[in-house]
Amino acid sequence: MTDVGKAGMFKLGDRVVKRLGYGAMRLAGPGVFGPPQDRDGAIAVLREAAASGVNHIDTSDFYGPYIVNDLIRQALHPYPENLVLVTKVGARRDDTGAWLPALAPDDLRQAVHDNLQRLGVDAMDLVNLRLPGLEGPEPGPVAKEFEVLAELRQQGLIKHLGVSNATPEQLAEAASIAPVAQVQNMFNITARADDDMVDSTAARGIAYVPFFPLGSAFRPMQTDLLADVARRHDASAHQIALAWLLARSPNLLLIPGTSSIAHLEQNVAAAGIQLTEQDMAELAKF
Repeated sequence: MTDVGKAGMFKLGDRVVKRLGYGAMRLAGPGVFGPPQDRDGAIAVLREAAASGVNHIDTSDFYGPYIVNDLIRQALHPYPENLVLVTKVGARRDDTGAWLPALAPDDLRQAVHDNLQRLGVDAMDLVNLRLPGLEGPEPGPVAKEFEVLAELRQQGLIKHLGVSNATPEQLAEAASIAPVAQVQNMFNITARADDDMVDSTAARGIAYVPFFPLGSAFRPMQTDLLADVARRHDASAHQIALAWLLARSPNLLLIPGTSSIAHLEQNVAAAGIQLTEQDMAELAKF
């Protein structure tokens, strides 16, 4: 398997992580709800990710719900010393699997404690405040919610804080309350509304973690547009999409998800693809 370290490194809070990590969301059942069809297979994927050198895993207690964190603990606890576990709070699931906001102070506190308990850690490496908006960030104040997480950070239950699905104004408001180590927003080669935020966070040493780096079920990526570059590198279109993100800015940390070891290996192989100036010029036309 390709050395995932070829993707480069970036400082996330007080930890240094490899820029190609793993997003655990897809380990749950269909719709990120319920158990996986193959629990042993899900555990094998997590262990293979760690064995490949991945040291940044993104998760949440509302994946399943609870199931993905249980899988992570079963597969990897006691955790490698260099492993960084990142979670998010601000939502919950109902009995039908619907996604509902959970931003009340007590909900946020309980969510952090639930993540700690299920993952089996005394403090979360990083907690993102997941803000509302299904079609992208929704403007509005975040101080009340972010202050709750800042208090938990002061108590030693969270090491670092981040915001997810946030506008630049919400990032600025959060940063005025406590240091922000990470932004997690929608961004990929065909969805570049956050170009300016990628650059501004890079200038400030803040990690930017694109969710749906390969597009989502709602916005599938037009992989045929990547075909020419992919052929030159004997790679898949999805690998080129990941390689483009790695080349776009040094603060982009990738967390592609999968429930397949074969797909995991393909994602990790993207760390070894070096795009040329010609490649980047062609891909800039998207």
